[in-house]
Amino acid sequence: MASKTSSPETQPVIDMADLATCLAARRAKTGLPDLPRNTGTRRTPSKHALLKAIEDLGGKW
Repeated sequence: MASKTSSPETQPVIDMADLATCLAARRAKTGLPDLPRNTGTRRTPSKHALLKAIEDLGGKW
């Protein structure tokens, strides 16, 4: 079902590849280092199971 609050005429479509390129350029310009990933020390058992299932299917979360 289409959203009733927005439409393609009012909301621009964002190309994810272009967004990633833009973000990488902005990070390089500011000189910010890559942020460390979440250590995951406070994840619930269900979250651990979900991430393992994604990994088992070949995904990278």
